[in-house]
Amino acid sequence: MPRVRPGAATRHRRKRILKDARGYWGSRSKLFRIAKQFVMKAGCYAFRDRRAKKRNFRSLWVTRITAACRMRGVAYSDFIGALRKSMVALNRKMLSEIAISDPAAFDALVALARPRLRRTG
Repeated sequence: MPRVRPGAATRHRRKRILKDARGYWGSRSKLFRIAKQFVMKAGCYAFRDRRAKKRNFRSLWVTRITAACRMRGVAYSDFIGALRKSMVALNRKMLSEIAISDPAAFDALVALARPRLRRTG
């Protein structure tokens, strides 16, 4: 049986890992074994943070809507509940954009929701 040398497949695998590790600091981008560890770690962080990004943005939108509601004397949770009862199907991203860029339209949404608010304050 002929001897098999670690040729093209190994070289391609190592080049791919080192290419993924470009820009890492020091030996993390130069040495295969260390680069492999940090590419795997970076992949774990990327997977986790793609999901965390969705949570962070939703939190930002809620904060913006809350601030806009407080300026108009309405609680956030009451506002969202009243919008739902009014059959207004705007998501939080769009509500926050409206609150920032078009305060008159947000005032109109608050006026639309006001009759269905649980409490006024």
